[in-house]
Amino acid sequence: MSLDLFEINKKNNNTSTLSSSPSSPLAHQMRPMVLENFYGHEKHLSEGSPLLEWIKKDSIPSLILWGPPGCGKTSLAQIIAKKTAHHFVNISAVMGGIKEIKEAVEKAKMIKSLHNQSTILFIDEIHRFNKTQQDALLPHVENGTLTLIGATTENPSFEINQALLSRSNVIRLEALSKEAIKKIIERALKNSKKISYSLTKEVIELISQNSQGDARFVLGHLEQIETIIQNKQSTSEKINLDDYDNICEKIQHSPVLSYDKKGEAHYDITSAFIKSIRSSSPDAGVYYLARMLEGGEDPVFISRRLVILASEDIGNADPQALQVAIAAQQAVSLIGMPEARIPLSQAVIYLSCAPKSNASYLAIDKAISEVRKSGALPPPMYLKNAPTSLMKKEGYGVGYQYAHDQKVTHPLLPKEIENKKFYTPTENGLEKHIKVKLENKK
Repeated sequence: MSLDLFEINKKNNNTSTLSSSPSSPLAHQMRPMVLENFYGHEKHLSEGSPLLEWIKKDSIPSLILWGPPGCGKTSLAQIIAKKTAHHFVNISAVMGGIKEIKEAVEKAKMIKSLHNQSTILFIDEIHRFNKTQQDALLPHVENGTLTLIGATTENPSFEINQALLSRSNVIRLEALSKEAIKKIIERALKNSKKISYSLTKEVIELISQNSQGDARFVLGHLEQIETIIQNKQSTSEKINLDDYDNICEKIQHSPVLSYDKKGEAHYDITSAFIKSIRSSSPDAGVYYLARMLEGGEDPVFISRRLVILASEDIGNADPQALQVAIAAQQAVSLIGMPEARIPLSQAVIYLSCAPKSNASYLAIDKAISEVRKSGALPPPMYLKNAPTSLMKKEGYGVGYQYAHDQKVTHPLLPKEIENKKFYTPTENGLEKHIKVKLENKK
């Protein structure tokens, strides 16, 4: 991969020139190059914000831009380079490696020596660099040879080396709002020569609503519309909702769901799924179930999570919940998708509506904590088996109270912790009856 993106004798060549060729993708043509056209991230660029102050003072630190696809990470990096008169070098972690980093470093040194101009090295999908590749950046970031701007869709806490992360400022970019997407659509309709049509407000609203906050997806969709209508004799009229429905049937378009089975979305949606069931909302539970299934999540993974939840969050408040969850897990293995969605839905609804208790979960964690604290305490002698005459002679099993013949009054825990309580039943569901039963044993 060549990094020869500039002529070193041109001091002010601080960013790549965007193509104005009619064949260039619309998303490339419409990439904002000034802050005024960079929509949707006003909180990061409002007066007094750190990022805006860094830009104004031309004192940009190394940055990690973290956000979903199409939210403007690359555009922001290019705008920063242009506004601060930095030289801009762009490499992709998918295509590049140590060799490309070394080339960027050498050219950054030449630019600094010849023109006293600093270099921004923009690395797209930086999370794809391995530890060695990320470590190769460290000395050049530390000594100021390069200002690093890395873009990632993944949580930097998990994907970026701590050494590199500690030397960078993380800026979290959210998915673009519906209002920001509307502005992007309107700007494209007004300024792009690739678009020969116009849209009614209702169509713009609908596209914005279904955009998933992804500007690149939306601009690609506008190009698809152009492809469908370009053979029409007249394109002067606005496309209304009926026209748009007909066009979408030809595009065979369905929304691209933001979901990565191994990435941030996986953890976010799974977390929302579990917390919705725990909060007794069948509607939210089924919704996030649908999100996972439509995003390609493994239904076996989902069923396992339900089995865990049935014990962790419901437990003995409704012991049947575990049976329902295990039955759903078995059904998933037996019938597979797409039919497995039905028993999964049934289980989600049952678990959502069941009474909740985490008493069993808390009990085992308390017990484990005590074991780690107090070690291998011996049980009372009367609870030990005495299979040999020597053991009987030593007192093993002496004084044991057989629960079927009499009420057990002797402690069952080791002497050192005989009064410890690990299980505290709740007042929910069946556990309120368990609580009464345990209290009557006292």
